Amino acid sequence: MALSDLATPGVAIASVARNRIPRIGVIVALLWLALLAVGALVAAAGLTADPLTNDYTVISQAPSLAHPFGTDNLGRDVFSRSLHGAGSSAVVALVTVFVGGGLGILLGVWAGLRRGIADAITGFLTDVTIALPSLIIVATVVTLAGPSLPTISLTIAAFAIPVFARLSRSATLSIAAENYVVAARTLGASGWRILTREVLPSVLPVMMPFLMTTLATAIISEGALSFLGFGLRPPEPSWGGLIAEGRTQLALAPWVTLLPALLLCVTILAINVLGEHLREAKR
Repeated sequence: MALSDLATPGVAIASVARNRIPRIGVIVALLWLALLAVGALVAAAGLTADPLTNDYTVISQAPSLAHPFGTDNLGRDVFSRSLHGAGSSAVVALVTVFVGGGLGILLGVWAGLRRGIADAITGFLTDVTIALPSLIIVATVVTLAGPSLPTISLTIAAFAIPVFARLSRSATLSIAAENYVVAARTLGASGWRILTREVLPSVLPVMMPFLMTTLATAIISEGALSFLGFGLRPPEPSWGGLIAEGRTQLALAPWVTLLPALLLCVTILAINVLGEHLREAKR
């Protein structure tokens, strides 16, 4: 009997263990995001406590069955406000991915296929935009236009466009050299058909890990804006705003800051786990 035969079961067990742990992590991440989405929808439907109603009989009350995350210094339910904040973060993240990602990927694929002057101009504009201090500009735009959810979402999405464009252009350059794309060109397929039917379906799987990263980045950006006072106007709930509101109450009511911050951290972790899984699957 060869030594390799003896080693094979151990290698197989180690391989199964390595594969099982990531799968468990992905399942847990999916369950968490699904649970959070259901909670945000339930809150949006008005099935939780009113996040804006003050109840001075339960000011700074510790977490309990009636108030799972406790109450703040105005008697508002922190759990309900956290779920509504999750909805706001989800809107910002989804708008960033669909608007910023959609436009950026189309622009990058188009530039990668056209090359020449179109590619040079697109590359110059993306380089200039990426070099700008995005958070400062977003804060300025939100201040001038008013801190509404559409303004915050679209402004953050605008700064995602050049990053998606650069990455999708890079992917397009390699995909455009594939035989099936060359064959489509030889057969006289239009540029739009090549873009939508040949190249884009191959670029999207490559971009999926970055799409997940962008979800997390958009949520963090919205939270940072709210924390700095450039997000939704109080008393509208957002995760960053809740964390900022609780800073003055850390000694008396630490749950006002810590529990929304925990939701934010776990959500970002779940999204990153899914993004890493997609990245490994692509490899």
